[in-house]
Amino acid sequence: MNIRIIAVGKLKEDYLRDAQKEYSKRLSRFCKLNIVEADEDFTLEKEADRIRKALTANSHVIALAIEGKKYDSVGFARYLENLMISGKSHISFIIGGSDGLDESILTEADNLLSMSDMTFPHQLARIILLEQIYRAFKIINNETYHK
Repeated sequence: MNIRIIAVGKLKEDYLRDAQKEYSKRLSRFCKLNIVEADEDFTLEKEADRIRKALTANSHVIALAIEGKKYDSVGFARYLENLMISGKSHISFIIGGSDGLDESILTEADNLLSMSDMTFPHQLARIILLEQIYRAFKIINNETYHK
């Protein structure tokens, strides 16, 4: 399984970079993880172009958007498991910058995912997403993980 996270902007704080490193290490036994940071821009259209360049061919694209589908952790795990069972070996998650994502990215995505009705800083959203992907793999593999 290949998972790519395309995130607009860079992690600026050491504690966030440390968390990303920790979850990347944990995920390495379940998947090949690639995190791509797209530069922020003054226009969402230019950010969208950078995001498209970072996508791989044949990738199942999931854009994070507040209007997306909400899952609990077990439901998210089953969603990822179903993608894998159906032959999807490349999954790309897209996290927009502080202004969100261009409408074209939302339209082109295979699915929209909402992590919550709450709004999170996009840097923190990356860490939350990594943790939920890790939790999903633990659930899929019937391994214990704190609740």
